[in-house]
Amino acid sequence: MEGQFRRYMTDAFNTPGVTGMNLLRTLERRLDNVVFQLGFADSRKQARQSVLHGHFRVDGVKTDVPSYQVKPGHVISWKPSIKTTDFYAGRIEGVPKRPVPAWLTLDSGDMVGTVVSLPADQDLQAIVDSRLIVEFYSR
Repeated sequence: MEGQFRRYMTDAFNTPGVTGMNLLRTLERRLDNVVFQLGFADSRKQARQSVLHGHFRVDGVKTDVPSYQVKPGHVISWKPSIKTTDFYAGRIEGVPKRPVPAWLTLDSGDMVGTVVSLPADQDLQAIVDSRLIVEFYSR
C-alpha cells in the first residue's frame, strides 16, 4: 500500500493546482471510496472487501481492484449474481443512508451509480489539513 500512496503523491505533485487538493481528489476517486459514497457499503472497509470479492462492475467489466481510479462517465453497478443474495437485499433497504456527493449520481431503483464529473474542491470532504499530509510525505 505504501507504493500505491507514493504513486498518488507523485501524481499530486505533477498535476497542476494545489497538491493537497490533487491528492484528496485522487483518493476520492478510488473505486472502494466511490462504492462507500454511493451507499453500497456501510464503511470503507466493507466497501473495500466488496470490491475485492468482485461484487462490482465498472462499465460492465468486473473490477476487483479497490484502488481503481474512476473517471467521469463510468457506471458502477452490481454483479448480476449478487442481486439474489441477502447481502444485496440489505443494501437495497439502506440506500441512500447518507447524501451522495454532487460529482456522483445514484439510481437507487437499479442500484447503479454514475461518475458525473471529477470531485470539485468544494466536494472534497477536507476533514484534515491536506497541506500537512503533503509536507509529511514529501520528506
